[in-house]
Amino acid sequence: MRNFIRSITLMSILGLSILSAFSARAAAVTYSNFGSQNSDSYSFTATSTGQINAYFHGATAAYANTLTMLVNGVATPETSEGVFHNHSSQVGDFLNLGFVNQGDVITFQLNVLTTGRTWSSDHSLNSDQVNHVFSTSFGGDVENNIPAGTYVGFEDLIRGGDFDYDDEAFVFTNISAVPEPETYAMLLAGLLMISYQLRRTKMVKFSV
Repeated sequence: MRNFIRSITLMSILGLSILSAFSARAAAVTYSNFGSQNSDSYSFTATSTGQINAYFHGATAAYANTLTMLVNGVATPETSEGVFHNHSSQVGDFLNLGFVNQGDVITFQLNVLTTGRTWSSDHSLNSDQVNHVFSTSFGGDVENNIPAGTYVGFEDLIRGGDFDYDDEAFVFTNISAVPEPETYAMLLAGLLMISYQLRRTKMVKFSV
């Protein structure tokens, strides 16, 4: 009986260890429209002159991936060979990705070593024309020493896979995500629709 309890205890500990290894994630960030391609496009720019720092937020991908950062279309020396290998990086790992000037255009690339494909944060550069990133502001994670910044999560499969945008994720400081023109157009269309509905509701009330 004692050996049986000991075996169950060891199995439980082993199970928890495996579970924690496969769920290497920092403070949870979820893409709310799971299963559908992210309709928001992003243009990342440097907020100020200085360094862009990156923190590994986590990964769920089976494929092997690395990250490259382009400044005005050119890979920084710090990332030219790819950094943050998703199978060896730990949550909270920190890297300086390079020096930038305020207003520089930043592009992130996920290099999928397993398939030889590269997916860009600028979806117009992707061979499948699919948006492979989801980005949002990040409030910070004290436990894993990740500061507040801009979260960017990637899909590493061609045509986007399952669209949960957590195959590999990072938090960057000193960048801002500016919506692309089509995103502004969608926002404007939404505001016009709301305005139309409000006017229609008022007219119905007055007619009654």
